[in-house]
Amino acid sequence: MLYRKALFLSAATALAASGSYVRAQAGGGPTATYWVTAETTSGMGAMMGRGAGGMMSAMMSGRAPPALSHALILQLGSSQKPAGDPSAEHLPPTGLGAGPSLPLVTPVRQAERPGSWPTEKPKGKMLIYWGCGEHAGPGQPVVLDFAKLAAGQAPPAFTSVSVQPQVPPGPGRTTTYGEWPNERSRTVVPATGSLVGDHVVRGNYTPDIKFTLAPGQDFLPALAVRNSPVASGAVQLNWQSISAARAYFAGSMGAKQDGTIVVWSSSAVQMPGMALPDFMSDGEIARLINQKVLMSPQTTQCVVPAEVAKAVENPMLQLMAYGPEANFSHPARPANAPKDWHPDWTVKVRTKSVHVAVLGMEMPDFSAMNSDAQSEPQDQQQQQPPPKKKKKGLFDAIGGIPIP
Repeated sequence: MLYRKALFLSAATALAASGSYVRAQAGGGPTATYWVTAETTSGMGAMMGRGAGGMMSAMMSGRAPPALSHALILQLGSSQKPAGDPSAEHLPPTGLGAGPSLPLVTPVRQAERPGSWPTEKPKGKMLIYWGCGEHAGPGQPVVLDFAKLAAGQAPPAFTSVSVQPQVPPGPGRTTTYGEWPNERSRTVVPATGSLVGDHVVRGNYTPDIKFTLAPGQDFLPALAVRNSPVASGAVQLNWQSISAARAYFAGSMGAKQDGTIVVWSSSAVQMPGMALPDFMSDGEIARLINQKVLMSPQTTQCVVPAEVAKAVENPMLQLMAYGPEANFSHPARPANAPKDWHPDWTVKVRTKSVHVAVLGMEMPDFSAMNSDAQSEPQDQQQQQPPPKKKKKGLFDAIGGIPIP
């Protein structure tokens, strides 16, 4: 998402042939590894998922913004080389609504252009808050001075949470690689699209991969979130529980007029806001819940401290639901698989749901739950104050760089 990328910029820092493929060598990994990444977005994220054209179209026509959008990323890595040009495709169930075939295209590697990294020393500061509550806890905020960090000077008493990110197949990490979407096919998965059903992946550098997804392994539902200021200046977050969610995590980010970036996360322990990976294994999620970095799947509310809400004007808010992970292989993994067990192929399906909004600003048209508010009498609905004079925002804080 936009502010996650902004935060990153600111802180920177074969034995025998058989058919059309070659079986993996004994003792090696699987011939093919396939990852399916499914994301549901709601709130402002649903509009962003439609692209700039979709956003403008909704605004100009007066139509209500979409309640949710679906995004799908397919990544196929193989230890084998094709006899000719690489070719592979994913045949999804009809319910996905994205067509009968999704081509997995091998990216063309671009030659690196000569050049060097900018030598200008980083400048600016970041204020880090954490924890749910009406007011920030003791020792907050931690102040990161980018110039001092570049010089190797870490802030005193600053702790870092260890997280094991997932590494999907990718160019350079496998012998042959294909992905979707790509330049050949940018089909949009409709909001009603479903992954439930039979899937087939085939190509000239992979064995045929066949797996079936059940209803509990589909796109997660949209997060329905209420995001309301309270008397103290803090912001109360309430959301409708998603039964399949494994954990929740919230964060906000904004910028002061002088360019100072203010970040907050729902973690109960000190950590850089919005620094967690978008996807994590079930085991990693369970570990981080125990460490109180992630909120448990039973959690349905959190208060953003008043100090955070008052620090900047219109900071961005993100609430994330980490979904379950499904894994398949051929042959199927034994209950007590030995260390030298290596299947022909493996599949990993991972899911999440994200809600994006302006902190403290209700957007009733953007979520299913907020549709209830539209049925209330107009005088009972919360009125938004008139817009204030525009101040220096997040884009200015990172040098005016628009990040898609």
